[in-house]
Amino acid sequence: MPDTLDSWLQHIERIHPKTIEMGLDRLETVRKRLDLSPKFRIITVGGTNGKGSTCAMLESILFHAGYRVGCYTSPHLLEFGERIRINRMQAIDNAIVRAFSRVEKARGDVQLTYFEFTTLAAVLLFSEAELDVAILEVGLGGRLDAVNLFDSDCAVITGIDFDHMDYLGETREAIGFEKAGILRAGKPGICADRDPPSSVMEHARNTGAQLLRIGHEFDFARHGNGWDFHGKTARLGLPMPSLQGEFQLSNASASLAALDAMNLSVSIDAIREGLADLALPGRFQILKTRPEVILDVAHNPQAARALASNLRRNPPKGRTIAIFGMLADKDIEGVVEEMKDVVDEWLLAMLDVPRGASMEKMQSAFSNPHPFFSSVIDAWHHACAICAENDRILIFGSFYTVADFMGSIPLRD
Repeated sequence: MPDTLDSWLQHIERIHPKTIEMGLDRLETVRKRLDLSPKFRIITVGGTNGKGSTCAMLESILFHAGYRVGCYTSPHLLEFGERIRINRMQAIDNAIVRAFSRVEKARGDVQLTYFEFTTLAAVLLFSEAELDVAILEVGLGGRLDAVNLFDSDCAVITGIDFDHMDYLGETREAIGFEKAGILRAGKPGICADRDPPSSVMEHARNTGAQLLRIGHEFDFARHGNGWDFHGKTARLGLPMPSLQGEFQLSNASASLAALDAMNLSVSIDAIREGLADLALPGRFQILKTRPEVILDVAHNPQAARALASNLRRNPPKGRTIAIFGMLADKDIEGVVEEMKDVVDEWLLAMLDVPRGASMEKMQSAFSNPHPFFSSVIDAWHHACAICAENDRILIFGSFYTVADFMGSIPLRD
């Protein structure tokens, strides 16, 4: 067997011929062999955008409330351990390797994808840690995603938009059906989409889930420097979360609605501390440098719309120069359309991954050609050469785009 985390990750990437294979039957076979039946409560978080922020908020609030909490998210930016956290600390390499070894022994000749393999390992580590609550972020879709192997005590659907349509369907109704697959009979389901597809409500009715919708059973209102949340039992006045962006209030509201619906004992102080004590790299992350640098993993039109809204609320004195790299299977034209009015100069960058969009693919999203660079870092050096002190540099389009920058340039807030 491999003996280091890096060699394990390389091994896991090779054992299945596909990056993605939807379905839970193979996973269930290995779960039974592992005798893996979590005793902790589970919050499953799905949706198109906002999953990572919602997971981080839930994790932080529960931690400050004194719970032993685990959080499993994806993808990571720099280190695999970012995906598996116990009491807000990354799992150490030796522990991950030990969990990988157990999954490998149990799977036998069963082929698991990278995400399936790592999901089982994460839940193994959470079981060993004797958690009170684990937060599991859906990787893709919901109904057939690996984390859906484990029944949740509460499911959160942050929002529904077009992404991964090759797997989830071409319409919001089809995508909504897949996202709603994380709902469970008799358990609360939190929907933070103000206009969800009817398939979500229909699936909730068919499964007997207790669906709570933003704008109905819970909501928020912004005022001055703060905001109010009202849910099933809670009425709270709160300061703004430390995560930037108006859309974060929807994520915060969904988090509070989930805790409220689960009747978890959480004080107002824990909520305030939890929402203030947050730093999520790559989500409208502002580096207070000269010029200002903003990092954002937005990679679909809905996320780009939220990013554009944030940029309009924080206008620079000078220009906005965008370093833009995307994957070829994403809606590049849709993202550009949402961002065209807030970007003054585009620098297109190649991503050094098999799914990275080619120069031709990137250029085709624009009516006029823009400078194209062989890497994010080459584009960064050019941006530094042409920008003025009052300009800002935006680096966005993919987790890979942000990770390429973060892995090469020392960051300072």
